[in-house]
Amino acid sequence: MNASLQDGERLDYITQDLSIIQRASVFAFSIDAVLLARFTYVPKTRGTIIDMCSGNGVIPLVLSTRSSVPITGVEIQPLLSDMAERSVAANQKQEQITMMEADVRTPELRTTVGEADLVTCNPPYFPTPQDTEKNTNPFFTNARHEENGTLDDIIRAASVVVKQKGKVSVVLRPERMAELFEIFRKYRLEPKRMKMIYPKHGKEANILLAEGMKDGKPGLTCLPPLTVYDEKDAYTEEFRRYYAGC
Repeated sequence: MNASLQDGERLDYITQDLSIIQRASVFAFSIDAVLLARFTYVPKTRGTIIDMCSGNGVIPLVLSTRSSVPITGVEIQPLLSDMAERSVAANQKQEQITMMEADVRTPELRTTVGEADLVTCNPPYFPTPQDTEKNTNPFFTNARHEENGTLDDIIRAASVVVKQKGKVSVVLRPERMAELFEIFRKYRLEPKRMKMIYPKHGKEANILLAEGMKDGKPGLTCLPPLTVYDEKDAYTEEFRRYYAGC
């Protein structure tokens, strides 16, 4: 894969056949994003997908291996949007994936009102901290904290662009599950599927994967949990298969 790398950048691999451009000064993708892309429903051959808070494009890239429909990644930070565009090109996915440098709270997305079959999002996990608690690196702060929009802002935007009976899938910390489901229902998204990810057996869950349906009927399916590491701190075989999409 030929990637256009700038100073300070490197080419990493999401999977054996999927590469992504990263740099040390910018928040790198984590397993959370890949797990969301594996967990979510996807329209296979018809429809459209929008990924909000797209970062350097990891979710659109993984989704492109599961679906042939057009995918739009929306990212507010110019540097990350540019890195994502170049990662898309490196994987020769330009005909399927389009990156949009935009704020999900602005009217720019209203051209897609009610059109998306799926909206995915890996939002910042934490509310905005006090100034004294913020990371001095703005990219790290923006990735972890709600500097560019709250969870409510993002779910509201997702509800606007997703079609009737379309899906909205989110990865978040489990401690915000009640808040997420409350916001889902506030914007007519009925919680339908969820999966908890555990770092190790005997530990508390640290990742929540959740999916809501626009104007769906009540009824939540709790999928079997997934454990990431075994007692030797190696990836479990179950996690390896799930991450690889097997």
